[in-house]
Amino acid sequence: MAGNLTFDALKAAVSKDEIDTVLTCIVDMQGRLMGKRFHAQHFIDSAFEETHCCNYLLATDLEMYTVEGYAATSWAGGYGDYVMKPDLSTLRLVPWLEGTAMVLCDLLDHHTHEEVAHAPRTMLKKQIARLKDLGFTAKCATELEFFLFEKSYDDMRKSGFRDLEPISGYNEDYHILQTTKEEAVMRPVRNHLYKAGIPVENTKGEAETGQEELNIRYSEAMNCADYHTIAKHAVKEIAWANGRSASFLAKWRADKVGSSTHIHQSIWNEANENAFHDPSGDHGMSKLMRQYMAGLIKYAPDYTYFLAPYINSYKRFQKGTFAPTKTVWSVDNRTAGFRLCGDGTKAVRVECRIGGSDLNPYLAIAAQLAAGIRGIEEKLDLDPPASGDVYEAKRAREIPGTLRDARETMRKSKMLREAFSDAVIDHYARAAEWEIEEFDRVVTDYEIARGFERA
Repeated sequence: MAGNLTFDALKAAVSKDEIDTVLTCIVDMQGRLMGKRFHAQHFIDSAFEETHCCNYLLATDLEMYTVEGYAATSWAGGYGDYVMKPDLSTLRLVPWLEGTAMVLCDLLDHHTHEEVAHAPRTMLKKQIARLKDLGFTAKCATELEFFLFEKSYDDMRKSGFRDLEPISGYNEDYHILQTTKEEAVMRPVRNHLYKAGIPVENTKGEAETGQEELNIRYSEAMNCADYHTIAKHAVKEIAWANGRSASFLAKWRADKVGSSTHIHQSIWNEANENAFHDPSGDHGMSKLMRQYMAGLIKYAPDYTYFLAPYINSYKRFQKGTFAPTKTVWSVDNRTAGFRLCGDGTKAVRVECRIGGSDLNPYLAIAAQLAAGIRGIEEKLDLDPPASGDVYEAKRAREIPGTLRDARETMRKSKMLREAFSDAVIDHYARAAEWEIEEFDRVVTDYEIARGFERA
């Protein structure tokens, strides 16, 4: 069970006035929680079966603007409803909010009650089912990086997001003294998430001023995506409650390193054994693992959009910043796009280092499962590992360098269209196109400073 609260336990807590509110949430294209706050009694009386939301929630941008050009919904279609179907296995306490529980919902078509194909949880479910048909289960973990800032979100917004000051003044990678100063935020993050049933392992300072990393224990793929999404939401709320702010922007300043989401993954068989492990294979890797990794690498350009969904995402891919620029693998080497971890052990796995902290984990994991499955189906051979400074590997294939490039590669991907359907890929291609259109309309501070006098 992904949550830590049964429906019967929720009923008991409501009867004792311990819980009075149930957050009933979907996950949107951007990976955010959207939904309603139900009075707990009404939820257990009827809303636990279903409720409704506007179908524009899977067709808006970060500003909640109603973007035209989607086939799934539009002004012409009247922006009707989706059914929000609570997944009661995800019921959990929300310890950082008084008297509150949470449940995640799947999205269903209002008329057919079939799952909405382009909903992030549906997309991941589909790839999990494909893997199950092969006799396997995916287990994943994410390393989530973000920055803490001195001021609150409201103060930042009122200042036009200028003069941003991180919570620390120096690189705090593994730094115990500096992270002690941040425990007013990070200690409740760890403890509240753990009490919410999310198996937090640790937090640490990351390799920049004010940068943090949150690590959550390995789990099945859907649980991993649920944990990641709730944790990201919790970090923002807990920072806000303490008068601070947290940003998951992939690159908030040109001279600072970016924030990533590293995704660790392996495939397990029906005996609950790591099918990636073969003690007789090179580095302890099984043939299955080699095929899966070959698929990840071959199709990395196809799914880069799902790892880097915004214009800003591509500012992170810079030499010497621990953000990869090449789609190759290496053994325990943080300059490569894919790192082999647990070399020679039963914990052998692959870490994808391409994704930014701004990704949607359901989409990112689903796309990688699709690529790995295709590698198994095609029985691909894995090239030898790269070594040394991969940034300098001249013959290694580059990660798409802009959102335009990533959108075009995704749009033309036969693998993704077969894995998710034409309609789903066209939907996300439109989302990427809109981000490009919006950015192209903007006159940036950079353009004015560079050309105001000298152009």
